[in-house]
Parts: sequence; C-alpha cells; structure tokens
Amino acid sequence: MDSARALSDARPTPFWLEDPGRPEALPALVGDTKCDLLVVGGGYSGLWTALIAKERDPSLDVVLIEGHEVGWAASGRNGGFCAASLTHGFGNGLQRWPGELGELERQGLVNLQAMEDAVKRYGIDCEWERTGEIDIATQPHQLEELHEVAEAVAEYGLDLTVLDADQLRAQVDSPTFLGGIWDKEGVAMLHPAKLAWGLKEACVALGVRVFERTQATDLAEYGSGMAVRTSYGRVYARRVALGTNVFPSLVKRVRPYIVPVYDYALMTEPLTDEQMAAIGWGGRQGLSDSANKFHYFRLSADNRILWGGYDTIYHFGSHVRAEYDQRPETFQTLARQFFQTFPQLEGVRFTNAWGGAIDTCSRFSAFFDTAYRGRVAYAAGFTGLGVGATRFGAEVMLDLLAGETTERTALEMVRSKPYPFPPEPVRWAGIEMTKWSLDRSDRNGGHRNLWLRTLDKMGLGFDS
Repeated sequence: MDSARALSDARPTPFWLEDPGRPEALPALVGDTKCDLLVVGGGYSGLWTALIAKERDPSLDVVLIEGHEVGWAASGRNGGFCAASLTHGFGNGLQRWPGELGELERQGLVNLQAMEDAVKRYGIDCEWERTGEIDIATQPHQLEELHEVAEAVAEYGLDLTVLDADQLRAQVDSPTFLGGIWDKEGVAMLHPAKLAWGLKEACVALGVRVFERTQATDLAEYGSGMAVRTSYGRVYARRVALGTNVFPSLVKRVRPYIVPVYDYALMTEPLTDEQMAAIGWGGRQGLSDSANKFHYFRLSADNRILWGGYDTIYHFGSHVRAEYDQRPETFQTLARQFFQTFPQLEGVRFTNAWGGAIDTCSRFSAFFDTAYRGRVAYAAGFTGLGVGATRFGAEVMLDLLAGETTERTALEMVRSKPYPFPPEPVRWAGIEMTKWSLDRSDRNGGHRNLWLRTLDKMGLGFDS
C-alpha cells in the first residue's frame, strides 16, 4: 500500500480529541466578576496554575478563563510524552546551564513525580504509563552522539541504559535502528486530552470558577489589581497568571520572544496481535530518533501508533491560523517515512492526520517573568516539551506572584530570558536558513555548518 492510499480515510482531527469522554464546555462568563487570582488559558499551564493555587490556599478565589474549550489546542493534540526534563533535553540544558543542570534535573524528576501523584490523587484516567523513552540512532554519527550523552549524564548522577542494535531491536524492531539510550524513569506516556479534562474536573471540584468560550482581549491596571476584558464582560483580579503560550500575550513586550511553529502527526488504526508481534514493542516506551529533523512515536492504549515530527513549519508574520493545521505534503512525507521504519506494517492505514502550533523561543525551553509591578506572571516558550514542564511553570508563576524566593525562583533558568527574535523579514529568513542547515547536517553526518556553529556560540537557534 502506498502512503497516499494509507492516508485516504484519515480524518483531519486530533485523535485524542475524538474521545467519547470529551466533556461539554462550561458556560462563558457574562458580565463582570472579581477574584483573587485570574488564570488566563485553559491548557496545561493554566490548569496546573489554578489547581496548585487552590492546593496552596483553599480559601483563594480563583477564576480560569479559556477562549475556546479546555484542552482544545496544544494540550489536547500533542504526542502525550510527559518528560521530566525542564530544559528540553539534557543536551540543551548542558549547553545553557551547566552549573545548575544537576539541580534542574532533580527538580524535573520531583515535578514529574508530583504529576503522577496528582493523577492518582484526583483519579484522573489519562492512561498514565511510566515506561520511559528511548532515543534512537538511525545513522552512525547519531550513535556516537548518544554514547557521549550517556557518558555526560552519568557525571550528574543520572542513569541511561545504552542499547546496541540487537538490544534495541529486541525492544522495538525496525531495520533502521542502530542503537539507542533508554531513559527508564524520566518520561511517562499519557492521553493528553484526558489529562487536560481531568485537571479541569479537579479544578472545579476544588472550587475554581472555570469559564470556557471566554476570550481575554485586554489587560490593564485597575486600582491595586488588574482588569481583564473578556468577550462579554470583565474580570477584576488582585493577581493574574498568563498561560496563553503560543497565542499573542496580553503583555505585549513578551511577543517578540515567541514564534509559533507547526508540528504534524498521524495516528494508525489499532494494530492486530500479529502486527504487534512483528514489531515487538512490549515495553511500550516512547520513542524518538536523534536527527535534527526528528520523529517521535508511541503506542496508544489500544495499540495504535502515533507518528509525528520531522517537518516544522514557520509561517511568515508569526501567524496562528486554523488552516495551517492541515498540510497534506507533510502527511505524505510522514506516512512514507513510517513505512520505511516499519516495513513489516505494510497495509496499515491512518485514521487521523493533524497539526498545530507550538510556542518556541530561542533557547528552546520555558522562560518566566512578571509584569505590572509583580501583579502579572507568565510562563512561555516550552517548545513542544510542555506536558510535564508546564506544571513546573505553574509553580514558578505562583512563586513569583507571591514574591517568594524558592528553589525554583533561585534558578538561573528562571531568572534569565532568551534572546528575542528579530522582526520580519529577518525573522523568517533566519528561521528558514536554520531549518535548511539542520536538514543539511542530518544528510552530512551531523556536520554543523558555519551558520549553525555561529548560532551555537550565540545561544540562538531553532529547534525542529
């Protein structure tokens, strides 16, 4: 079966959001209201902020507003990889914060365990599986690089299991796999939309007032607090936490730090027992290859394969538009590469093909700050690794709003910011040049050209 035929019946919707357990949207806010804390955004960032705020102080009056429905955007359509890493991987953290990387890794593992504990405490049925992730080499130079990573992490007290080709193919069988490293403790798999919906239910149970289909349109000072204008009214709050991520921030000076890039994924039909036996994968780990233009793939609860990544698309002007969620040429590429990786699955069809915007910044991991003299806090720039890190970001925002010095706010990562992106057309030209250079690096044994080496020295770049 060719890739076009395999895609012929694929629905243009995220698989996760089709779940029959999807809850009805709560009513919009009509009129004005007051609260102690207003959370803007109903994705993971906002949901964790509202939940943890109520856990810290049950008497706090917390309002959460969401412009569409809780979990409809990146939080409901991502791959469902929940990583402990707060720095978009060990290598990125080592490059940027080598002096505190041990502490960042420790806090990341604490954060991941706190997520697991919350899932259990609130009875959130999000198909949580602490199976870890294997980073895979499909080219010889990638194998060398992965071995270097395994040696480096050992110096920080972390343990990754190195797999040669035979050991890896005993876990998951593909003729393209040359070896890998398995992080057994630092990554969980989950159903992303069910996590968002479960967090919403937990927030409501704790007394958070949640309003969906309530878009925040303006932010301004009001007395000793803030006023946020919404679709049909206003919210007056003592403090505001912004969890809007890829969407234009209400704090306009934040906008140059973020660019939206589009990522795409496919979901197969459920595999038969024979097909599962053909590829192995009994450990149900998350998988990703080690190219600059990488793929990520994992099993769903009913043994479908989610296959995503590779193409990362930036649109001139940093626009976020619904029509960008579909890109047939990328789906064709992904489908072809899927069958190259798993030729034993010839004949499998895809049921879903979708895409969406990711908020990225020039350091590929989140940044944090306050505005309006400490009355507003924000976290943004998670760059596709926010399923776990957004909970950490929620803790940081609440610490900052409380004016507290904690083990989180003391981090250089929290106290510093990335470089902003230049205006157009330089922004578009720089991103396209970087993407071209990364692709060339993949095709040239990992060699990084002058452009990439210069960006490395400046702490800039673009992550696929």
